Amino acid sequence: MSGESRRSFVTKLAAGSLAIAGRPAAPSNAPVHSLRRATAPPHRSPNDLIQFAVIGAGGMGVTDADAAISTKQAKLVAACDLYDGRLAKAQEKFGKDEPIVTTRDYREVLARDDVDAVIVATPDHWHRRIAIDALRAGKAVYVEKPVVHDLAEGPQLVAAQRETGRTLEVGSQGMSSLGNEQAKTLYEEGAIGVLNYAEGFWARNSPGGAWQYDIPEDASEETVDWDRFLGDTPRRPFDPIRFFRWRNYVDYGTGVSGDLFVHLFSSLHFIVGSLGPTRIMATGGLRFWKDGREVPDVVLGMFDYPETERHPPFNLSLRANFVDGTSGSTFLRLVGSEGAMDVTWTEVTLRKNKKHEPNRDPFASREEDEREARYGKRREMLPPAEAVYRAEEDYWGAHIDHFNNFFEGVRSGTPVVEDAAFGFRAAGPALVCNDCLARETIRRWDPVNMKLVG
Repeated sequence: MSGESRRSFVTKLAAGSLAIAGRPAAPSNAPVHSLRRATAPPHRSPNDLIQFAVIGAGGMGVTDADAAISTKQAKLVAACDLYDGRLAKAQEKFGKDEPIVTTRDYREVLARDDVDAVIVATPDHWHRRIAIDALRAGKAVYVEKPVVHDLAEGPQLVAAQRETGRTLEVGSQGMSSLGNEQAKTLYEEGAIGVLNYAEGFWARNSPGGAWQYDIPEDASEETVDWDRFLGDTPRRPFDPIRFFRWRNYVDYGTGVSGDLFVHLFSSLHFIVGSLGPTRIMATGGLRFWKDGREVPDVVLGMFDYPETERHPPFNLSLRANFVDGTSGSTFLRLVGSEGAMDVTWTEVTLRKNKKHEPNRDPFASREEDEREARYGKRREMLPPAEAVYRAEEDYWGAHIDHFNNFFEGVRSGTPVVEDAAFGFRAAGPALVCNDCLARETIRRWDPVNMKLVG
């Protein structure tokens, strides 16, 4: 990739991150602090590149591959997909200088000695099987979120990573962002006091945002490997809508919770050091996109977090709306006794409040009131009411940071920021949220042992 084209790509990727992680408006008079990555990964020679394959060469897989290549640490050598059109596009995009291997069968990729790592960007119902097969084949694995399609699959994948000792990172790219890291620092410094409440919001208002993906004109049983796509799900006649818009169907996708709540869980757990909630409830419905889909387009979830050594007890509310006529943004907000933070992958807005001491002695309060009436109130030293921490314009973005983190783990064996256990602790509550919706009930989750308990 030339210097100019790479700069163009990084600019577009950063802009995409802002669009995906759109931020609440910051006050114009708030002090702004720049965030930047202190060091860049070392430049690698062509002979020292990690060679990887992408399994699932759709929109997310191609975006992942672009981010991986832009780190200048890796080289794409193979692509696997079940639609011939995507394989042709992958060859055209990535094989101009040197042809890449293309196949419909992911097992052919795993059998290759020239593949060090794989990106698993398939529909959710294939994540667990391909990731475990790749680990056992000696490959490092970057698997898109949610890390599993079903709760029963989580312990299997966690065990496979532990037993093989291979690097596995889950693709909630915001985990490696400057925004998350700054929020974690501020939280641990006590910037918002005692945490008591958090909320996350994801808004969309477009067909693509609501998973009405384009269906190619040449989609047919000849160009699509329909039987392989179905895997262990119920047999059905060929249906291009199910294949290309798989997120809308429970056999293959995990709905709003699995696609979007997982990002918010991941960021929250990283910032406050949490293992997850213990009580989960949800509501929602299909309000607008009545196109045959099986999942809601509006979902609200509520979660009780227990007291731990890392954080006090607090409540979390998450919202997702695919019919939002006012915005296309997302943010995570942490509210404490002395302030609040609005967190995105590129920016943190900190709002402070005057500290009020709980359970203050009424007699002391009365004496202070009498002094104020006699002499006037003494002025106090107050911190800035609001401050903004914002990534610098040339920040390459959370997605590239996440792959830098992954490749460092591949090279050195050091722990990655989001391994299988961390990923499952984010995916588990999201999947339970779907269960609460389907059953119209409240469920209890064990965040330590990662299982349903009621």
